[in-house]
Amino acid sequence: MATRDLTSPTTPLWSIIIGVYDDWVPLNDCLHSLAQQTNGPGFEVIVVDDGSKEVVPQVIRQWNRSYTLAVLRQSHAGISVARNRGIQVSKGSILLFVDADCRLEKNCLAALESTISNAPRHDCFQLHLVGDCSQRVGRAEHLRLITLQNHMLQSDGRIRYLNTAGFAIRRSRVDVDKGVFDPIAVRAEDTSLLASLMQSGELPLFVADAIVQHSIPLSLLARLRKDIRSAYLEARTFDIIASKGVRIRVSHRQRLSMLWSMWKTSGQPAIGRSAWFALVTRQGLRQAIFLLYRFFGVQSTFPER
Repeated sequence: MATRDLTSPTTPLWSIIIGVYDDWVPLNDCLHSLAQQTNGPGFEVIVVDDGSKEVVPQVIRQWNRSYTLAVLRQSHAGISVARNRGIQVSKGSILLFVDADCRLEKNCLAALESTISNAPRHDCFQLHLVGDCSQRVGRAEHLRLITLQNHMLQSDGRIRYLNTAGFAIRRSRVDVDKGVFDPIAVRAEDTSLLASLMQSGELPLFVADAIVQHSIPLSLLARLRKDIRSAYLEARTFDIIASKGVRIRVSHRQRLSMLWSMWKTSGQPAIGRSAWFALVTRQGLRQAIFLLYRFFGVQSTFPER
């Protein structure tokens, strides 16, 4: 398959925006996956360093040999502010957000471009997310992602789910100066954005052929620690969403249905039952923290990152 020249000096068609905080090793893999895209649109990549403790490695900057790459640095202000900063300096007609620990399949951008071209009435697009099944945390993430996407997919092809590990929006839909993400939402900022879209009667169109692998470079214990640090901040975001009168959380019945679906899917050899138990442990821990926050007014003692 021929590869389109992505080093053309012409204005890029798309802007790919990635917020990072000391995520240089996984980011390098992400940037490598962008260099391998075939037959996709021309693009620029904007990396916004949200006050990392480590300086940007030279290996990251070397990707400007493959495509237009800008690395911006800001004082630590959170992922929402970082992404909005990327929007402000972007030039593309399509804004694509991915996380530093994501890898795009080789035809991902081409598949997304085809869908966007054929769906002029849609402004927002959710890419198809999968996990890295080579390790247990990745298998649990794969199980979580495929279950959520299957259950939240609507009959008209839109999805009641938004994850900025792979989300695109037309520039014409965006207030560039204001940005896309609520800066108050330090965590669950993608869910906050989904709530805003739902208020305006819009849901992202699901793009099944545009596949992004979310590869979590953490052990199960490290992942649980991160969940503990972030769950309180996510609960605050859900309170903001609730104050807007938007119902975003799934019901207990839906939750049980998804748990049963996860259990059946975990019987596949590529996933395994251990992934289900790891995922249930994570979800149970997060729910416990939500309850502590809501009923006892627990104050956060954890840093934002």
